[in-house]
Amino acid sequence: MPAPSSQTVVQIIQAAAHEVFTTMLGMEVTCERPPSEAAAFLAPAEGVVSLVGLTGRWAGTGCVSCSGPLACRVTSRMLMTPVTAVGEEVLDVMAEVTNMIIGNVKAGLEEALGPMGLSTPTVVYGRNFSTRNVRDGQLSISRFRLDGEPLEVKICLAPGLQANPPARHGPCQPEVSQR
Repeated sequence: MPAPSSQTVVQIIQAAAHEVFTTMLGMEVTCERPPSEAAAFLAPAEGVVSLVGLTGRWAGTGCVSCSGPLACRVTSRMLMTPVTAVGEEVLDVMAEVTNMIIGNVKAGLEEALGPMGLSTPTVVYGRNFSTRNVRDGQLSISRFRLDGEPLEVKICLAPGLQANPPARHGPCQPEVSQR
């Protein structure tokens, strides 16, 4: 089964981000034109990047990234208390926001791709770092303007390594012997 077109994935991302920011945070998010695929991976990142893995017949990564100050404002809105510096609570909130956005994207993709799973989010804060997927896949990027600053959501999808992995024996699945 082929992946939905990049444009379809972008539409799913835009709907998911709009729903999360409008409904959960009461924040206005507007769509912008995304950078080219090459530009999206060449520039070093600075700020907060939250990653969630997607698994299933198609697998990949969902990513939400923004500046540290924007992550603080999102956290302030979610926790209803002023937050001025990136710390544990900001990383936790950005992980939760990523889970909500990518979870909604996953639900939209499952109609075309079948059941999918999500990993636990990983959140990075810093500057002068780059992110990239190690497998070739279809990259879909949505760029937004939120509270006057850019926020990006990326989804990279590729066919899963094995649609039906063989049964394995190990600590979680003990071998059953017949006597």
